[in-house]
Parts: sequence; C-alpha cells; structure tokens
Amino acid sequence: MSQREQIPVGVSLSADIEYRAGRPHPYRARVRWVDPSTRRRRSVSESVETEQQAQAWIEEIQKGARAGIDPATFTMTLAEYGQSVMTLATRGLESKTLDPYLAGWRRRVVPSLGHLPVRMITNGAVDRTVHAWISDECGRSTVKNSLAILVRVMEQAVRDGIITHNPARVTGWQQQYKRAEDELDDPRALALPTWAALVELAAALVERSSDHYEGWGEVVIFAACTAARIGEVSGVRVSDIDRDTWTWTVRRQTTPGPGGLVDKGTKGKRARPVPLIEEIRPMVARRLDALTGKPAARLFIGPRGGRITTAVLRDATHWDEVVTRLGYEYLRRHDLRHTGLTWLADAGVPVHVLRKIAGHGSLSTTQRYLHPDAASINAAGEALSLHLANRGSPDGPRLRVV
Repeated sequence: MSQREQIPVGVSLSADIEYRAGRPHPYRARVRWVDPSTRRRRSVSESVETEQQAQAWIEEIQKGARAGIDPATFTMTLAEYGQSVMTLATRGLESKTLDPYLAGWRRRVVPSLGHLPVRMITNGAVDRTVHAWISDECGRSTVKNSLAILVRVMEQAVRDGIITHNPARVTGWQQQYKRAEDELDDPRALALPTWAALVELAAALVERSSDHYEGWGEVVIFAACTAARIGEVSGVRVSDIDRDTWTWTVRRQTTPGPGGLVDKGTKGKRARPVPLIEEIRPMVARRLDALTGKPAARLFIGPRGGRITTAVLRDATHWDEVVTRLGYEYLRRHDLRHTGLTWLADAGVPVHVLRKIAGHGSLSTTQRYLHPDAASINAAGEALSLHLANRGSPDGPRLRVV
C-alpha cells in the first residue's frame, strides 16, 4: 500500500482502478474518502498484477472499512498481525497463563508460521505444524500453550473479517501426542535391531534413489550411530569434528524457516559432545580429508550441494517404500535417533552420560531408553542367583524351599 491510513467507520468510499503500462504491477487500485474530522480527502492504494486482483483488493477494503478494520491487516503476516492484536487476543488471561502463552508464541508459533500472511494459514498448515512440535519432543503442555495462543490470535482475525473461520482449531493432536508418548515408553519399538539392519537399510536407500548417491546411506548411518537428528547431521561442519578424540561437538541444526532453510542453535540451545564410534570413523575421515582447508564446509550435503532435511532424505530415497519392503514400515527418519539412543542404553551407558549425548532437557525423557531387553533381564536373574548363593554360605542366612 502507498499509505497506511486508518479508514473511519461509516464513511463513504469511492474507488477506481488505473492501468499503468510497462510496470511489473500495472493495475493500481485506490479507494478515497473524506475524513469526517478534518474534511481532508484521504486515500489508500495498492499495485497488483491483474485487474481481478485490483477489484478483489477494493472489495476487501470496503468490507474492512464497514467494520472499522485497518486495511493494512489484510496483507500482514501472522507475526505482524499477532503483534498488533496481542493485547486484545490475550485479554482476561491471568499472568500464570499469559506467560507460557507468550513463550509459545515467540518460540514456536512465530518461527513456524509467522512468515505466512494471515489469510494463507490453513487448517492443514496448523495441523502439520503441531505434528512437527510433537515430533520435535515438545512437551504436552508446551504444545497446548502454543496452540492456545495461536487460536486466540486467529480468532481475532475472524472478528476483524480477515478470515471466515479459525484454522487453528485443529483436533486429534492430543491422541497423536499420546501415540508419540506410548512409542517413547518402548523405544525398542522404534529402533533398528542390529548394526546389520542399519547397513542393509542404508544400502537399500542408496539403491532406490535415482542418483544412487552414497551420501544418503552415510547420512543414515551417521545419524543412527550418533543418535542425532537429521537437522543436526545436516548442520555439522568440518571444524565441529575432533579427530584426536573422535568426538563431534553438536552446535547447530538445519531447519525450515522464513524464506527457506536456516541454520540455528541446537534444540536445547547448548552445544554437546557426541562420540564417533569406530564403525563410522573411516567414513568421517574420508569426508574430512576431501574437505582439507575448509573448516566451515558441511560434512554432509546432497548430490547437488544442497542442505539435507528429513523431507529431502525421504523424497530422494523413497524412504517409505524402502522401509516397508524391509519390514520396518513404522520407521521414520527421527527413529534413527531412537536407534542410537537405544543402542547406547543397551551398551550400559550411564543415564547421566546418555542424557548429555542426547541433549535432553529432562532426565525422564532419557530414562525411557533404559528399558531392559531380554538379555539384560536374564543377566539380572543370574546376578540375583549368584547373590543368593553367596548369602547361602555357612555364615549367612539360608532360604528353606518347601
């Protein structure tokens, strides 16, 4: 818009459309009115590509003027609109509720949807966003608070006449979250069983990809053996690897953001050390050698040099088809992380060390990976038998079996 005038409620509007040849947006739509207090003539205008768009804009302005809506709101992004109506959207909330709502808005809603115009936010977009929060291990109350403030802001957009219904009123997310919790209660249900299964999966993904790019398999193996998220694997740089100690300092992740993919800090906002086991050291060393003198270079990239995301990996390798054929139809890319954490837990890594490697904020999240497997249960039984046998010495109490 050429101006950001607030149109007074109830004024008479005149409108016209002017065609200006040779311009990228040749149709200028304009509405005019007389300010009732100053008696001065005011106007707002917008340049668009087609006459139909110009007419639609005029109709929106006329509709907004009847309701006393600032015409600028029709083109605002969610972040801009939320900032302008937040006081109205949160009226009546107590401080103990308001604070987590606003935190959800800043930390999750705006990074996920804030760049979209309010009128482009759909029920499906919100549904996918909530699913992403759940998959990213956000707690139930975190998801609830973030969605609640989004509902309130979008409800204000309904009142303003910008949209006709509230797309943030999604259903079923709590059942979806419960399913994720149930799966985490038994992480072995999400983990690959053996090293051989991981290697087989990696090879099958490479074979199914159109370019037979070996990097797809190496990304999968690296993610599982480091218990890392795919975004973190995409974010690893040469300088993050210490070949003396064979550790990777996880500093960043690649994630979708406004305008495309962006690099940002880890989910916990803290760097963490992760061991690089012997099985993947030759592969890592080969990649490091190929990038000598380039400390800022990415260790893993796509076949055309692009950044890797879980969606890119899925589409390029026909992931769903491959895992179903191998009998792992439940397996998602994030389950490579579950695989690594489950293997580390089975190897006897202490819970406080496992938590540091995983980057978990809550110890209870890490403890879900400590469920004993059959071998551990048998070993526990043998340990108890040995303990009782030792206590059955002549100097100790004996058990009498009847």
